[in-house]
Amino acid sequence: MRILSSLVLLAATAIALPALTSSSWAQSYPSKPIKFIVPFAAGSATDTVARVVGDYVGKDLKQSVVVENAAGGNGVIAAQKVAQAAPDGYTLLISTNTTHAANQSMLKKLPYDAVKDFETVSMLGTIPMALVVNPSLPVNSVAELIAYAKANPNKLSFGAGSSSSRISVEMFKTMTGTDILHVPYKSNPQAVTDLIGGQLSLMIADVSTTLPQAAAGKVKALGVSTRGPSPVAPGLPTIASQGVPGYEITAWFAAWLPARTDTAIADKLQKSMAAAVADKEVQAKLLAAGVEPQSSSRKQLADFVASETEKWAKAVKAAGIEPE
Repeated sequence: MRILSSLVLLAATAIALPALTSSSWAQSYPSKPIKFIVPFAAGSATDTVARVVGDYVGKDLKQSVVVENAAGGNGVIAAQKVAQAAPDGYTLLISTNTTHAANQSMLKKLPYDAVKDFETVSMLGTIPMALVVNPSLPVNSVAELIAYAKANPNKLSFGAGSSSSRISVEMFKTMTGTDILHVPYKSNPQAVTDLIGGQLSLMIADVSTTLPQAAAGKVKALGVSTRGPSPVAPGLPTIASQGVPGYEITAWFAAWLPARTDTAIADKLQKSMAAAVADKEVQAKLLAAGVEPQSSSRKQLADFVASETEKWAKAVKAAGIEPE
């Protein structure tokens, strides 16, 4: 009987030990710098979100947060890097609907699974996009752009450094019956540079990348991608109201960890990020960058990603985009 009691005790201890170890691990986390991997170049909206939120999280968790840009491949490079990282809470992906909703329909084969290879953390915000053109283009409204494109088939080109940017213009082309050549880029800031230089005719990209250039007179902003007027693009009429009824598309940002990361660590990061998004100073910085702050629970993000994957699949199909 004494031997049996000892075996029961040992079994109970063995079961409890992992839980205790996990709890202890989470309590001591973080004990070294945390890395935020961003799929787009410095200066992009995603990069801005990562740096603003990372600054708060670093102070909150008393560890530095390092932002690493791994641009290219429609976010695939960064997403795969995080999916393959150690599930210890020290490597996060700060990304968008590009890697976790649109790529599933845009690409024939992905080296990562947007659901199985990641643990959700939190939503971080949403952002509308703006249609901008090179100043030399003789148009001053969306309606004029449509007329010019139809009168000059195969003459216009657009750049896109993300799936959101690509689909935005492809939808515009389908809904207006225009023909505009797609030129791929690693990141939207690079495309904007060529737009300013005259190598491109137009693009639709996040307002934090496009509107500062419009304010500086380097490009002309013609419309915003939201259904109604946007508070982060004051005075800019919607694309929908200028001859493209029903046009609407918005990008979003969120954070993920590698799959199998300890739940307590994921919860700790979610709590810190939610606090960041609720902070008035952080909100002011995000709004100044054109980002509307928004947090979520881990479950809410998982449900949101599932619905968005379906939504973007429909958008890709409607735009007539063939998976690459």
